[in-house]
Amino acid sequence: MKLNADLGESFGAWVMQHDASIMPLIDMANIACGGHAGDALSMQKAITSALANNVQIGAHPSYPDMQGFGRRSMQMSEVDLVATIQGQLATLDGLARCQKTHISYVKPHGALYNDLMTDKACRQSVFKAISSFHTVLPVMLQASPNNEKIRDEAKEFGLSVIFEAFADRLYQKNGLLTPRSKAGAVLTEAKAFAQALTLIDSGQVLADDGSTLSVQADTLCVHGDNQDALELVTKIRLHLLCQGKK
Repeated sequence: MKLNADLGESFGAWVMQHDASIMPLIDMANIACGGHAGDALSMQKAITSALANNVQIGAHPSYPDMQGFGRRSMQMSEVDLVATIQGQLATLDGLARCQKTHISYVKPHGALYNDLMTDKACRQSVFKAISSFHTVLPVMLQASPNNEKIRDEAKEFGLSVIFEAFADRLYQKNGLLTPRSKAGAVLTEAKAFAQALTLIDSGQVLADDGSTLSVQADTLCVHGDNQDALELVTKIRLHLLCQGKK
C-alpha cells in the first residue's frame, strides 16, 4: 500500500505549513498545478522536495476555481474542461522538466474528482484530456464498487487506473465520499488513523450507516490541508514500516 498526499497547495501569502515535513513520509505527491491552488514557486518547491525524497510526482488539476479551492462544481463544455486540465498538466510538467524530472500520473482534485466519479460525461472529458496529453499518464481515482467499470472505461482511452482509498474522509454506503458540506465528512485524527489501519490491514472501511465496505485500493490518501495531516501521516507510515508494507 503506497501513501499519497495532496501537496503544493500554497499560493502567494497563503502557505501550507506541513508540506516539507510530510514529503519524506509519503510515496506519491499530488501537486496542485494552478487550478485550485499552487503558483509557480510552490510547484517548484514541491518538485524539488519530491526529488530529494524519491517521491513520485503527480499532477493534481481541478476546475479553475481558486476562490473555492476547487471544491465547487462547475458547468464546463468538454473543450473547455480538456483545455484547462491540459494547461495545468503542462505547467507542472514543464516545471518538472526544468528540474530534469517528469510527472508520473494525474489525480483530479476536489469537485472535479467527485463529479467524474458519478458523471460519465465528466469522466470521459477528463480521460480525453489525459489521454491526449503529449505523454499518456495513469489516472488516480477513488476505489469503489465500480472499479472494473471505471477501469474498462479508462482502457478505451488507453489509460491505466491507480485506485486510492481515503484515510481522513467519511464514506457513504455507496462507496463514495460524504460531501464536505455534511457534518463529520472530514474525520478526526483518531478516527482517520483507525480507518487507515482497517483499510491497510483488511481492505475494508466502515460507512456512515454502519455497514462495512470492501475497498480494493493501491494507495492511501491523506489530505495535506487537514490540520492533523502531519501527525496522521507519521502514524500511518510507522504502521506501514512495522507491517513491512511500505
